[in-house]
Amino acid sequence: MLRLAVVIPALNAAATLPATLAALVSADAIEREMVVVDGGSDDGTPALAETLGARVIAASKGRGGQLAAGAAATEAPWLLFLHADTRLQAGWSGDVLAFAGDAANRDKAAVFRFALDDRADGARRLERLVAWRTRVLGLPYGDQGLLISRALYDDIGGFRALPLMEDVDIVRRLGRTRLLTLPSAAVTSAKRYQGSYFWRSARNVTCLCLYFVGVPPRWLVRLYG
Repeated sequence: MLRLAVVIPALNAAATLPATLAALVSADAIEREMVVVDGGSDDGTPALAETLGARVIAASKGRGGQLAAGAAATEAPWLLFLHADTRLQAGWSGDVLAFAGDAANRDKAAVFRFALDDRADGARRLERLVAWRTRVLGLPYGDQGLLISRALYDDIGGFRALPLMEDVDIVRRLGRTRLLTLPSAAVTSAKRYQGSYFWRSARNVTCLCLYFVGVPPRWLVRLYG
């Protein structure tokens, strides 16, 4: 039985959180704990999460700090970090068990394939771009989840309390050779892309480039939206 804590940072996520948590319920051979870290929601997210079986803790708004707080609140030997608008595809638990059960992966981490809940051509183009970025550059984002052992998470210093780019920061410390992509997908809401896949993607790339040249994440939050 694999002990796994799923840590989900949330802020006004009542519309998407039920599907995210529901996808986690069926997990054979996994002793699963769901930890929702609320950053000050005013839409009933904490109460909703509790009714759906999650443990809720409060933290200051900011995804990096929320993720770190969630990891600190559990003693599970394996951690899965997941966004509140992302639901894992059926079969995810088998992929997690296979990865965690392979001793060769104790010094590695894994992410899921990126997918969007939209039939638009723009969604498929973006999925292909993300697959390339993950494979070639070793830069998956947080909406692909992150599966990592507690030992490795602690060894690299965990999530830093960044308001943005916390996902890029931690995977850069891991390095491309220690990141694997699991077969199943993490299906994320396409709401923020609908209307203009191009401009939203361009804004994301701009934020990434500015971060790489040294612009502090706290300055990028307004541009990211």
